[in-house]
Amino acid sequence: MFRVLFFLSFVLITAVSCGQKKHPIKGETAFQKKLNATYKDVTTSPLKPEDRKQFDGLDFFKFDSAYIVKATLKRTPDSKWFNMKTTTSRVSQERVFGIISFILKGKKYELQLYQNKDLKDKEGFEDYLFLPFLDATNGTETYGGGRYIDTKIPSGDVLIIDFNTAYNPYCAYNANYSCPIVPRANYLDIKIKAGVKQFKK
Repeated sequence: MFRVLFFLSFVLITAVSCGQKKHPIKGETAFQKKLNATYKDVTTSPLKPEDRKQFDGLDFFKFDSAYIVKATLKRTPDSKWFNMKTTTSRVSQERVFGIISFILKGKKYELQLYQNKDLKDKEGFEDYLFLPFLDATNGTETYGGGRYIDTKIPSGDVLIIDFNTAYNPYCAYNANYSCPIVPRANYLDIKIKAGVKQFKK
């Protein structure tokens, strides 16, 4: 009987211990939870092994609906492909798909929206568009190299841009990655206090 009780106690203690090691995925929004889950998973995380072991969630600005903007898209169908520089010797073949304009905090801004030559023919990415940007928080509150937003080709000329979904390039976490460098044309002279903050180890 003692052996049975000992075994049951051992199983209970083990179960409790395992349960304590599992923490719910942090995040205020679905985007934040999904991103944290990706960074926590060893098969998808850009984090270095030593950083992933201590990882319990990225640091985000508080969700703010003021940073969800309705942008007008002016397409540039005749734009040529060019080599966008990256953080390594690799280049990324892109073209300016169009120019988006929007009002944020009472002021009008414009950003270039890019389409990748390789991805446009890849299944599942045919309508993918890339929106990298710089802003006045870079180097202090956010990653110095700017941040990215993923979006899709709209059916019309209106695009909803949610800066709360702005994320860091993978090279912000690991220098082994090759990340497109944000063109200076996409600098916003305003603090975008939305999305992912600077990564602190």
